[in-house]
Amino acid sequence: MPETVKCPQCGSAFTYPNDNLMVCSQCFFEWDPEEQESPQNRSGKIVDANGNELQNGDTVIIIKNLPVKGAPKPIKAGTKVKNIRLTDGDHNIDCKIDGFGAMALKSEFIRKA
Repeated sequence: MPETVKCPQCGSAFTYPNDNLMVCSQCFFEWDPEEQESPQNRSGKIVDANGNELQNGDTVIIIKNLPVKGAPKPIKAGTKVKNIRLTDGDHNIDCKIDGFGAMALKSEFIRKA
């Protein structure tokens, strides 16, 4: 019997293969088990776009213009963000950006300063 693959979204062990994807029967999340790109490496540490490990309180720089819902303009590439806080979830960085306020960012769009 094949090894059970847990859902990365909800952690359920009730998953099944569908073509080359895995599907969770609880939350219906689909993912490719072969795809290894993740903001977290195998040890569970959060890394930036360059692969550097991030920690609470780090200063980071945004590497891509990021559109913000409800804002007339995006957060510009090169914006420095100080004192980040790491969290669990899809957007794994909480921070405060001058001119925009509190934000949640994905670690793939930032680099360590």
